[in-house]
Amino acid sequence: METGVIDLASLDGAFDLQSTLESGQSYLWDRPDGRMYERDAAHGGDAWYQTVVPPLDGVSDQSAVVRVRQSDGGLEWESNLDAVPLLTHLLRLDDDLDAIVSEMPDDPLFRRAYEAYPGMRLVRDPPFGCLVSFICSAQMRVSRIFGMQSRLRESYGERVEFDGETYFAYPTPERLAEATEEELRDLSLGYRAPYVRRTAEMVATGEATPAEARGRDYEDARDFLTTFVGVGDKVADCVLLFSLDYLEAVPLDTWIRSAIEEHYPDCDRGNYADTSRAIRERLGGRYAGYTQTYVFHYLRSGGE
Repeated sequence: METGVIDLASLDGAFDLQSTLESGQSYLWDRPDGRMYERDAAHGGDAWYQTVVPPLDGVSDQSAVVRVRQSDGGLEWESNLDAVPLLTHLLRLDDDLDAIVSEMPDDPLFRRAYEAYPGMRLVRDPPFGCLVSFICSAQMRVSRIFGMQSRLRESYGERVEFDGETYFAYPTPERLAEATEEELRDLSLGYRAPYVRRTAEMVATGEATPAEARGRDYEDARDFLTTFVGVGDKVADCVLLFSLDYLEAVPLDTWIRSAIEEHYPDCDRGNYADTSRAIRERLGGRYAGYTQTYVFHYLRSGGE
């Protein structure tokens, strides 16, 4: 087992592990204390978080178990390999958060959100797990989305032994494509079951992969992702923002639509595409997705 500590003082800007991982961006991490996405879990605590990371192009060529927690000493980690490149990638530790915040709008709602959760960063999840997670997100609370992904891991993910404990990797597209709709419905996926199975089949057969969206103009990338079964504009925006580095993406979910209605009514243009353009401009252009995530987490957590 390898261990280490990342000096958070070396980062450009603050960092808050809990708000980063429990703000509705990612459903691929877990807390061994069983309190992931509990509303009353202590904010800013020193809980451990864990995940199994698949091989990532340009980052790692093998799967890794990663455990991490934030303490007074920094970001402590344990893994079967050097986890610094993985954590830098997954938690966007290489973002200059101070510079990003300086480009965000001088907006009262955003300022209250940022003051409540300074150091929250966007995540950069593996694309397939991110895609399936948000296909499962329709009309669901974050705790239920997380529960679905946990059941998928335990039912179809590879078992990985590390430091005397058993972990479950996120299922591969091939393994999920082999599942029947009935089996997926038994995991409480409901009407999302055929969407997950068909999308997994598309990726497994090479018909399309979410990573193919990279390098396209933003709206073209969003349109490309909607070719996956069960993916509309909002889910596509989530994948672009939380996996594929499109930091301008603003998913128009219930919370953000409520914020538009109450705080930015002039941005409501009556359809997704035009409203998306207007709210992206209002929330900071190229970093609008960062602004959106602060506002989303603040409102969902009862900040207003």
